[in-house]
Amino acid sequence: MYLALKHFHITCVVLSIAGFTLRGWWSITGSPLLRARLTRILPHLVDSCLLLSAIALAWMAGFVPFVDGWLTAKIVGLLVYIGLGAIALRPARPRPQRVLAVAGALAVYSYIVSVAVTKSPLGWLALT
Repeated sequence: MYLALKHFHITCVVLSIAGFTLRGWWSITGSPLLRARLTRILPHLVDSCLLLSAIALAWMAGFVPFVDGWLTAKIVGLLVYIGLGAIALRPARPRPQRVLAVAGALAVYSYIVSVAVTKSPLGWLALT
């Protein structure tokens, strides 16, 4: 069961970042697709599945936020990613600000993945 849930979680991670990248591009280019109904609904469904599977995996594995440093780092990274994503996808923000927010959100996403892979708050730096 754990392995199936882990694969589901990883699939949601890929779908979530692919969707964010596409919506970020649409935000930067001013595409009307950013306001489409499916574009506004589907990310919430994917991200809800992602969050629920993350909670279930942590519970099944016995990981505890604020005790396991790497999990705490992922949660903090997630909050930063959400904040940057909100800036990136808000059409009222100036375009240069949205570009920087998309780039920042993608960098934070990379950090979150690196923390998940290495199980260290240092992320990719833990490999050196």
